[in-house]
Amino acid sequence: MDWPKFTYHYDGGFAGFLTCVFTAYHQKEDPVCFLTPEDGRLSLWPEREVDADKDKARRVYRSLQPKLGAEGKRLVVQGFLTCLPDREVCLWQFLRLGYARGPGVTRDLTHPQVAALTQAVGHLTREAHQFKGFVRFSDQGGVLAGEIAPKNRALPLLGPHFAARYPGENLVLYDQTHREALFCQGGKWAILPLEDFSLSPAAGAELDFRALWRRFYHTISIEGRYNPRCRMTHMPKRYWRNMTEMQQETSTGLKGG
Repeated sequence: MDWPKFTYHYDGGFAGFLTCVFTAYHQKEDPVCFLTPEDGRLSLWPEREVDADKDKARRVYRSLQPKLGAEGKRLVVQGFLTCLPDREVCLWQFLRLGYARGPGVTRDLTHPQVAALTQAVGHLTREAHQFKGFVRFSDQGGVLAGEIAPKNRALPLLGPHFAARYPGENLVLYDQTHREALFCQGGKWAILPLEDFSLSPAAGAELDFRALWRRFYHTISIEGRYNPRCRMTHMPKRYWRNMTEMQQETSTGLKGG
């Protein structure tokens, strides 16, 4: 199908993107660029404003598994959370291909869009898995709070894990990259936008626990097998600034070690 090419403006949310998919099929248009309010790029294509519509988005979402299979649906849902460049274009092209070919499309890793999306989702899931072990929480007046700086929007994958792991705690995990926070309470979780967040300086028992954790970390190390390059392979350096054992206490809080 040779549809006319358009630039779509939408709100940047998943429901908004699914509304774009509905609109594209309804109007028989090929969106080759998706712009959000924060995007400063200019377009040479005809432009269309697409307002998020829950009913239209729901119709597209319900079509994902019947048309693409469970794996295809997962690639679309998690693909939207990735840092893949022009992810909406890749997702749109994957959806057009999948709607035409069916669930078997996910096995065609020779196709550029399928391969790119599969690789991006793999990067997302690996990053989220690493954060399950690398996140460090501090007691902030009865609330366990922590910060991460992921490349992808990892919080939706971390929510079920931390809600189940700490069902009796009030927990906040802030994503510095995407300015949103995961809130867990009573085994339930939610993600909300949060422009600014900062941890209070540690004091009292929290300082003691941090000191004990650093002492344990250094005590179990084997001096004769010290290998910084190997450590960075298993614990990438970009995670260190938010990890207690890699930091030093100062009079105003923590600094990188």
